[in-house]
Order: sequence, then structure tokens, then C-alpha cells
Amino acid sequence: MLDIVLFEPEIPANTGNIIRLCANTGAHLHLIQPLGFELDDKRLRRAGLDYHEWVSVRQYASLNDYIERAKPKRVFALTTKGSQCYSKINFQTGDALLFGPESRGLPAELLNQYPPGLKLYLPMRQESRSLNLSNTVSIVMYEAWKQMGFPGAQPR
Repeated sequence: MLDIVLFEPEIPANTGNIIRLCANTGAHLHLIQPLGFELDDKRLRRAGLDYHEWVSVRQYASLNDYIERAKPKRVFALTTKGSQCYSKINFQTGDALLFGPESRGLPAELLNQYPPGLKLYLPMRQESRSLNLSNTVSIVMYEAWKQMGFPGAQPR
């Protein structure tokens, strides 16, 4: 499956929503410290409802620590400064989707380490700045999961 990587997330409710998303899609959640909240924050637990037991959530001291330990095939950085539309990518099992903190996005020094083809954006109206983090993760995750044929999903 895919890894969802949150770099220094700040808002517990967003992370809680993403926990629920991961539980429903089979993605693994990786949190890069520092976090803007405690993992036992009641806002995080409320947003994630009772899905915490269904999700693998791991914390790392740095992005390099995550890459060394998790060994993703490819890391796609999601940014309003991206040069490649997320829907043009052929996602594969083992890919990682990297998202920045809600108030500032991924730092330039980190983005500069990625070639243009690994920096993805979501189309938006010109006057828009950005989407909510959990909404963005959901959009990209479902596109990737769809491309892979929704592995693990139950027919309804």
C-alpha cells in the first residue's frame, strides 16, 4: 500500500481525519516530529473516532529517519509549488505521499531536494492559496488507491 507522511503536522483534528482515512484505505501513517499536539489529544481522538486500532501510526525524529527506516520506493512531495499535477502520476505500491504543516507547507530547503517530477500539486482556482490538509490527503490518496484497483476494499 501507500505511506502517508505528515511533516510536522500542527492541527490534531486534521491528523485524526487522516487516521480515519488510513484505516479505510489501508495506508500507513508516518508522522515527522515535532508534532503540534500530543498523540493522546482529545481532538485527535475525536476526529479519528475509533479507527486508531486499525491504523499503523509511526513517529520519526526527521524525514531522513523515516526514509532510512521505511524505505519508500518513491516520495512525492505535495506542494502548491509543484510542477506535476497529482492525477498525472502512476502511483504504485510502496510510494509515499509527503505533506507539509498546515500553516506553512513543506519548507523550501526540503522541496529543493526533490526533482520537479516528484513535486505534485492539486489544481485550484487562481485566487486560492491552498486546501485543507486532510482534504488534500484524501483527494490524492483516493486517486492513488483507485489507480491500484482499490486493493483490500470490500465490494458494496
